[in-house]
Amino acid sequence: MLGNAAIARGAYEAGVKVSAAYPGTPSTEISENIVNYPEVYCEWSPNEKVACEVAIGASMSGVRSMCSMKHVGLNVASDPLYTASYIGVNGGMVVIVADDPGLYSSQNEQDTRMVARAAMVPVIEPSDSQEAKDFIKIAFDLSEEYDTPIIFRTTTRLGHSQGLVTLEERKEIEDKAYERNSAKNVMMPGMAKKRHIYVEERLKKMSDDGAKMAINRVEMGDTKVGFITSGIAYQYVKEVCPEASVLKLGLVNPIPKAMIKDFASKVDKLYIFEELEPVIEEQVRAMGIECIGKEVFTVQGEYSANMLRKVLKGEEPENKAVEVPARPPILCPGCPHRSVYTALKNLKIHAAGDIGCYTLGAVAPLNVVDTAVCMGSSISTLHGMEKAKGREFIKDWVAVIGDSTFLHTGVNSLMNMVYNKATGTVLILDNSTTGMTGHQDHAATGKTLMGEPTYAIDIYNLCKAMGIDNVVEVDSYNQAELTKVIKEEVAKEAVSVIICKAPCALLKGLKFPNVCKPVSEKCKKCGACLKPGCPALTKNEDGTISIDMTMCNGCGLCMQMCKFDAIDKVER
Repeated sequence: MLGNAAIARGAYEAGVKVSAAYPGTPSTEISENIVNYPEVYCEWSPNEKVACEVAIGASMSGVRSMCSMKHVGLNVASDPLYTASYIGVNGGMVVIVADDPGLYSSQNEQDTRMVARAAMVPVIEPSDSQEAKDFIKIAFDLSEEYDTPIIFRTTTRLGHSQGLVTLEERKEIEDKAYERNSAKNVMMPGMAKKRHIYVEERLKKMSDDGAKMAINRVEMGDTKVGFITSGIAYQYVKEVCPEASVLKLGLVNPIPKAMIKDFASKVDKLYIFEELEPVIEEQVRAMGIECIGKEVFTVQGEYSANMLRKVLKGEEPENKAVEVPARPPILCPGCPHRSVYTALKNLKIHAAGDIGCYTLGAVAPLNVVDTAVCMGSSISTLHGMEKAKGREFIKDWVAVIGDSTFLHTGVNSLMNMVYNKATGTVLILDNSTTGMTGHQDHAATGKTLMGEPTYAIDIYNLCKAMGIDNVVEVDSYNQAELTKVIKEEVAKEAVSVIICKAPCALLKGLKFPNVCKPVSEKCKKCGACLKPGCPALTKNEDGTISIDMTMCNGCGLCMQMCKFDAIDKVER
């Protein structure tokens, strides 16, 4: 099983009844797998904060619940999570967070354990697919035993690797009775002060109990060298140093201090081998235990067995990786975002960008996107620029945001522009899906995670309801209309929204009946058709162009760029 599929299976076996999430690589497949179990209610929430609150409500009512997200999604969910730590649970509640060491698909490399320590939430971390399934069940048991939400931390490597998993039957958990308890569930200052004391006592008890927990284990071997490790890093230790003594932690917050002291006393040299931040290391050092950690192991990027071999033994891998040409990410052939960015580039307009496929508008040859911070930030960034430098500064700027991201956090940002008397143009690139994470539905697609038809939020009318007079819908592929509308809206000293509509070229079931075909005898070799950077087009040695028919989706952007009718559209 894929690690993420194993997590979903474990949650099912644990008797979970409610699962909420917002898609984000590397966590997305958890929800895409758990939806296959009809006993579990599953949803895509508009953002991680909402998903966390749904899980909290389900837990309060007395059933086991979970929410899933990537590490930066935890930032969005941190508001309810910090308080849920004080409240505790009724039915068990687990927050699954997937970190991304190596930045394979994220804007930063933060360590969830740091957030968990600040929120005073316990963290459990598995090392393979079998543990992913087993530990999530343990997480729900510990959640109820210690009256706490639990963070279940994974990484890209664990979530996207496969391993053998032994399946078990679902455990039907009887719903807990709901009892009104304002002192526990209403976090006003007077109640919260008492609950804070409880949280501190809870963490101390879990730390003391850590030595008795099966998820923490000692594997004694050669006592000359010992490792304290967790998660996927444990696999690298066992591969490179199978003879070494190892303390493998499954509960990484709070750490089992007595267990660590005992283990450290039995080995001559102690290494702390953990990806990202020195979370365990700093606590071990604070206990007065001498150890080796980040002075030899990096805080950046993903760990590997080869990295450990090089540090400990000075060994280079026998088969070094072959140098291959760089392959930067690009927008897909036929992507509607490319057409929008082409129009912006031709108009010499800068874009405050957001998180999604359209971030690729920052790279050559389009080079339109100037900023990208987090979900929903494009609109607020543009607003901040105007308030800092005035209307004149943003006269050649727009904000760009996708439909899913707009519903995630962009709505509030647009509301802020209206409320605070801003001007500026927002382009909502509506491709009818959550594109970069693999085509998940959202509140405007008309279908739920469970495949049920539902009301589709009308983005046009939503913008109008905010009091925005200037809202225009336009076909993303229509260069002439796009250019005209953008010029008109940017010139207005008001808030305006352009909804650029065209489906993602990779959407399942989308058919492209035509392809574009060059007419070489008409080609003037000007290269205009190549400027948008469509990977289906290549330049021949004689200056004419070729179009790869297997890649072309017939969007017609290259045809619109050509002034000499040197490209035709033909039936596929």
